[in-house]
Amino acid sequence: MKSDKKSVAHKIKVARGQLDGVLKMIEEDRYCVDVSTQLLAAQALLKSANQQILEGHIRHCVSQAIASGDPGEKIEEALMILEKMAKV
Repeated sequence: MKSDKKSVAHKIKVARGQLDGVLKMIEEDRYCVDVSTQLLAAQALLKSANQQILEGHIRHCVSQAIASGDPGEKIEEALMILEKMAKV
């Protein structure tokens, strides 16, 4: 993985903490809107981490594939991920 591992790992850990908090909120029968707000915050962090990983892939893996003269597979992988991200 060529993205900033520390930054991505931090985002994932924070999202994990938020999800633990959401589970606790559900167990405590907290207000639905508050639970939903926390879920959205966790989703935003995961989306940001995913974008950062994909950006690293494009900047490094895809650019190396282009330089080697065979970018097809790496470009298709990136396009597949972008398509999946658009559906979410």
